[in-house]
Amino acid sequence: MTLDRFYPIFDHADWLRRMLPLGVKLVQLRIKDQPDAVLRAEIATAQALCRDHGAVLVVNDYWQVAIDAGCDWIHLGQEDLDDADLPAIRKAGLKLGVSTHDDDELERVLAMDPDYVALGPVYPTILKKMKWHQQGLPRVTEWKRRVGDIPLVGIGGMSVERAPGVFQAGADIVSVVTDITLNPDPEGRVRQWIEVTR
Repeated sequence: MTLDRFYPIFDHADWLRRMLPLGVKLVQLRIKDQPDAVLRAEIATAQALCRDHGAVLVVNDYWQVAIDAGCDWIHLGQEDLDDADLPAIRKAGLKLGVSTHDDDELERVLAMDPDYVALGPVYPTILKKMKWHQQGLPRVTEWKRRVGDIPLVGIGGMSVERAPGVFQAGADIVSVVTDITLNPDPEGRVRQWIEVTR
């Protein structure tokens, strides 16, 4: 299946309630620092919402909960990879997306045969303190050359205005967080994103 080119990331299932009816077809749930019961309830809710709207849910980090909940996709950061049981993830039939920031990480990830590779931050981001400064568009082009047919996700400092250039540079998918969640009109912004990515 081909993944949608617009890939928002939210930290709560309530966001999915608001955004999925607008036509979002690929979404990541990235929950941090919640007790296990809350985590499981959120992922189950998100999964049900995505099924109702024909959308793909990607669960960030919590691969065991994703397996338990019968999810289809997980996303792992580099730190998450150290603790993840990749054979168990594959055995459960989960598809895997992974973050990369430099050559060593990309080599490591390509050896895992991922279902998508994310490169970030393409632009400066306010979301996380990172040791990587912006990667820039030439890096997106280089990564696409190296990953070949694997979908490439550009993330970090993304906006509706920047998206066309990121696609032109070689990204298959653009992922976005604060451009929506900090926007005074998140619904309006999602509509703009859908327009620019389809």
